[in-house]
Amino acid sequence: MASQDSEEKHSESIANALPALKDSSDSAVSESEWTTTRVELWSFYVFYIGNNGLSGFNFGPSQFQNLLFLAGYDPSQPPFTLACGDGDCVLPYLGKVRNINAIVLLTNGISFAIQAALLLLIGAWADYGRWRPNITIFFTILAVAVSFAWLGVDDPSQWRAGIPLYIMGLITYQCTLTFWTAAFPGLVRDLPEVKESLTQVKHGKDLEAHAKFISLSRNRVSNISFTIQSLGEVLILAVMVGILKGLNSDSSTEANTMAFSVLIAFSGGVWLLVALPWFFFEKRRPGLKLPPGTTIFAVGFKQAYVAFRECLKLKQTFLYLIFYFLMGDVLNTTVTVVGTLQNSLVSYSTLQLTLLLIVGIVAQAIGIYTFWLVQKRFGLSTKTMLTFNACWIIILTIWGLIGVHTDKFGFKHVWEVWAYQVFYGVLVCPWYAYSQTMISEVSPLPQMFLFFALFSVVGKTSAFIGPFVSSAIIEDSSNNNMPFSFLFALGAFSMIFLWFVDVPRSRIECAEFIQAESERKVFDTNASARETPADV
Repeated sequence: MASQDSEEKHSESIANALPALKDSSDSAVSESEWTTTRVELWSFYVFYIGNNGLSGFNFGPSQFQNLLFLAGYDPSQPPFTLACGDGDCVLPYLGKVRNINAIVLLTNGISFAIQAALLLLIGAWADYGRWRPNITIFFTILAVAVSFAWLGVDDPSQWRAGIPLYIMGLITYQCTLTFWTAAFPGLVRDLPEVKESLTQVKHGKDLEAHAKFISLSRNRVSNISFTIQSLGEVLILAVMVGILKGLNSDSSTEANTMAFSVLIAFSGGVWLLVALPWFFFEKRRPGLKLPPGTTIFAVGFKQAYVAFRECLKLKQTFLYLIFYFLMGDVLNTTVTVVGTLQNSLVSYSTLQLTLLLIVGIVAQAIGIYTFWLVQKRFGLSTKTMLTFNACWIIILTIWGLIGVHTDKFGFKHVWEVWAYQVFYGVLVCPWYAYSQTMISEVSPLPQMFLFFALFSVVGKTSAFIGPFVSSAIIEDSSNNNMPFSFLFALGAFSMIFLWFVDVPRSRIECAEFIQAESERKVFDTNASARETPADV
């Protein structure tokens, strides 16, 4: 009986929200004067081949940890009298002698803290005027410059110089990724088939069918971009294997260390090359005008405050925001912790790490495209796919957790990191596609950029908490696997919030929200408020 009453109330809510849903669809059609062309769409895809993280997220951190290991000493002996071996390895860092894995995690946390502050300041610029493409270009060029700067850091004595390069590499990679991703909602919205579907809504097309089509379109673009990026990255890594053979990287520690820097610079050069089409072919869609009395430097803080305040009115959006905050932290920190263990297991070999990445990226392409094919074949929702994906993230933390009390399993052997690359690629990597798509599923269409910016800031904020906590756990326990206990508990807790997210209900909440907020004019989203070419 209670179930029947609930269904009746749900049906009544849908009926009441239909006018708002239709109005928001009509508004979306009339506001968009742009059409996404195949050239623009493929430029978007190809850009991601370069913004793959090889320089700032993969080889940069590995080179940093390699330099720390070579410069460090065994704490069982007087400082700097015995080089690091299979046991603990420490260095003085930020006023304290620390385990090098803890140093990597701590520096990683500092990087994400800076990113959070930076995106809070400039993240909103993606919404106003025509700033976003210029910011993407700026961070791309800066990331490439950082990649080439690594060529001057290839000796253990230069490990301190590696600190700013490591931090800058992560910041520029993540910021470029953030502003490139910000183009995603508008790009999908302006696809010819999506615009046609929106037009059909005005002539009586079923709203549920339209919503499902939009969701599948978002997932298609997201998953295809990840698949193309994976295939392109495999080709880059294959060339890198040839470079390593030419450099004879396995001949000595010095050659291996130099090879790290060469690979970072090479990946930066490729990034710049494949980024050029997006720089030229991206349509500079006009954003919003600045709210009266607000400067460009204050709008980010105001936008974050308004978005969070309004998000509290959207129950489903807020539930997903909490899940995204927690699970994003779990995954980012888990990948960093596993990365530190992997680097030491393969003795920082550039060739081994490159081959591992090839396996991982091939698995990633297979995983993401398989997820998409299954979703398309069975018509599964984004939430269903994301829930399935998140369960494997939890299992990954359990894998590491087992290694707390045994040396037989838990990222203790080289074969495990090979298995990890396959596991991570096939079952975990789809997170990066589905978690982003889910944001668009629970956000009001006119304020899509605003909510993407909010989720981005939240994601970066959570990303520095995990590394700081994990670094402290390693320092306290002297066990490199102990952070997995914290990560498992946090990940399991976060799943509660995803379970309660109701996407159909979110559409109703968003429609009612748009209708209510249009009267209050909290957001300046009307077409008349958008900049015209004369304003720019």
